[in-house]
Formats: sequence, C-alpha cells, structure tokens
Amino acid sequence: MPVFKTPFNGYSVKFSPFYEDRLAVATAQNFGILGNGRLHVLSLSPNPSQPFTEIAAYDTADGVYDVAWSESHDSLLVAAVADGSVKLYDTALPPTSNPIRSLREHTREVHSADYNPLRRDSFLTSSWDDTVKLWTLDRPSSLRTFKEHSYCVYSAVWNPRHADVFASASGDCTLRVWDVREPSSTMVFPPHEMEVLTCDWNKYDDCIIATASVDKSIKVWDVRSFRVPIAVMNGHGYAVRKVRFSPHVRNLMVSCSYDMTVCVWDFMVEDALVSRYDHHTEFAVGVDMSVLVEGLMASTGWDELVYVWQHGTDPRAP
Repeated sequence: MPVFKTPFNGYSVKFSPFYEDRLAVATAQNFGILGNGRLHVLSLSPNPSQPFTEIAAYDTADGVYDVAWSESHDSLLVAAVADGSVKLYDTALPPTSNPIRSLREHTREVHSADYNPLRRDSFLTSSWDDTVKLWTLDRPSSLRTFKEHSYCVYSAVWNPRHADVFASASGDCTLRVWDVREPSSTMVFPPHEMEVLTCDWNKYDDCIIATASVDKSIKVWDVRSFRVPIAVMNGHGYAVRKVRFSPHVRNLMVSCSYDMTVCVWDFMVEDALVSRYDHHTEFAVGVDMSVLVEGLMASTGWDELVYVWQHGTDPRAP
C-alpha cells in the first residue's frame, strides 16, 4: 500500500467523508516544539502500488496539530495550529486564496478540531489554554467557550447521535461530557490517574465512549454508569496518543502510541488485541479509519511518513 513522505513530523491524518480516495495530513516541524507546519491534502491512486498525488499543501508559520474535514463542504478543512489560531482552507480555491479564514481566540496551542456530523455548520476546537470553543462557519468569532478543565484539553469530540453533546479529554485527568444547551458540563469523571490524551464516541452506541492515557491504557465506558469501565485494554508500551472507534464495526477500535505501534482492538472480547502494526519508526500520533471504505486505515507519526492500508494487510507491503 502507498506511503507518503512529509517534510515535517506527522501529527494527524483524516479521511475525507466525501471522497474515498482523499485524506488530509497535519504536520509540524521539529516535533511540533518550534518551527513551521504544513497541511497536506492527498489523493490515493486506484492502483495500490502507485504513490499518492498531492492535491494541495498549505504552509503555516507554526505547527499544525490536527485537521478536520467539513461535513457540509467537500473541499473545506479546519486546521488546529500551534500559534493558537484555527485556520479554514478550501481546496477548491487557489493556494493564494487560502486560508479563507484565520480565527484567533485561543491563547495557546490548538490541539484538536472536530466537525459536527449532525449539525454540519459547526465545529469544536480544544486547546492548551484549558478551553474548548464552539464555532460556526458563518461567524468570525466563537459561539461559546467551555472553560472547566484545569489543564490542557487534548481532545474534544462530538457525539455521533446527539448534535448538542460532546466530550472533552484533558491533562487534568478528567473526561467531561457537555451539552451546548446547558450552562456547564453535565458529567465529569476521572477515567485515568494520569493525563487523558484522547477520547472517542462509539458510532453505534451513543452512551459508549473510549479514553486513553499517559498510563498506556485504553478504557471503554458507559456514560450512564461510569464507576467501572466496560473494558480496559493494556498492550501499548507507552502513552496512547489517539483512539478511534470503527465507523463500520461496533466493537472495533484503533489506537496509536508513543511505542510506535498502531493497534486494533475488539473491546467486547477478553483477548481484545486483534492486530498490532509496527510500521512506524518514531512516535505514532495520528490514526484514522475510513467512513467510506470498510477496513481502510491510515496513520502518521514523527518518522514523517503517512501509511494507508487495508486492515489485515502489511502497511509496508508494496
């Protein structure tokens, strides 16, 4: 399967919800500590042995930590940038017209972006300034700032069934669940004793959410009774950076870690580890599963490589 070499360290990879052959990659120079960033938009060749085609590349003065595709416009992307800005790009416009907007409200690095899959004009960003912000495409300023976390918010993700509900994962060791119609978070609990780096909702059960942490574990919770997790998955050797539920199989999920591996899990069986992929040679920090092609996966890492492969095959195979 194809491999793409980025000039900077990979941070995030996302498949397009509109085109099965398209994906976006967020990258940052010097491991995101200091330097420039670049957002790549790539197209997969129909021939698996052929390389990617780069449709567009956008340079930024600071690293790009995350990217999200619009759910309403097939050419629109939201980028989370290390200078605290949120940048919007339109691949249908010439490079000189991009970014089409730069939203500057966060006071520290923006670490995540997530587009609402139901109310398709709105998106969330989370930041090291301890906040989550809600934005809509038609407004130059955020609709609301959610400030209850006491440390960096690494991830904020919409519930796939409820347009007003999202969850946020933070370095303060808590997960919070929010309803934008309510004045404060509706639920808060400590899923791990160390920093919570990522969370994701199950795509088939709107009460199930996964968290992962610096403690190397992944936990699956039912938010109706969060005293005991449904499942605990240990198998990574270092902090787990991202976790994503499969859009096609209820019990399947994928994770990536500072141990340089990508793992696939079935959280409903005792021996939960389904597959372990060790194709990266540096921290694996970005992973995604295609909504449009069942089993198609992508990952990126600090080795400056983007891999796309079918689950069950070798990512490095030509």
